[in-house]
Amino acid sequence: MTATANTPVEVRLTKAGRTKITYPAERIGDDGTRVVVRAPWAAPGVRDFGFVRFEPGDVFTEYYWRDRWYAVKEVRAANGRLKGWYCDITRPVAVAGTVLTVEDLDLDLWVPPDGGPVLRLDEDEFAASGLAERDPRAAAAALRALDGLEELAGEPGGLAALLA
Repeated sequence: MTATANTPVEVRLTKAGRTKITYPAERIGDDGTRVVVRAPWAAPGVRDFGFVRFEPGDVFTEYYWRDRWYAVKEVRAANGRLKGWYCDITRPVAVAGTVLTVEDLDLDLWVPPDGGPVLRLDEDEFAASGLAERDPRAAAAALRALDGLEELAGEPGGLAALLA
């Protein structure tokens, strides 16, 4: 482990060169490749996506990799009930001391806990972002990451095996 578990950290989510949100979390693991943090729902109020609601009291266990183009967030209600997994397609996490910086590349994947349909999200935002023109290698890596996570989510044990 490269850092002490159960220590406070700050997660900084950026998008298109700007900080989108910064929130406190607790680092619960770091093996040198994957960093795991736990944080309460950080945005104000409720966010209703139609297929899931994120709301005060929800707890996110977030998995970030230094060598992968995604982050996976296990979402649980305040009572501990698993709501599902929200997967952000991102550049690999950058860790500097107690700050984790993650660049959101617009693509997302929702994986419900009951084996329901896996949802690809925000492909229109990704196309409109211009990333394919500005940084074709990053755009290709992002699409490979999305496809790989979607495939993994459809397998028995899927994301749970990735996060174990």
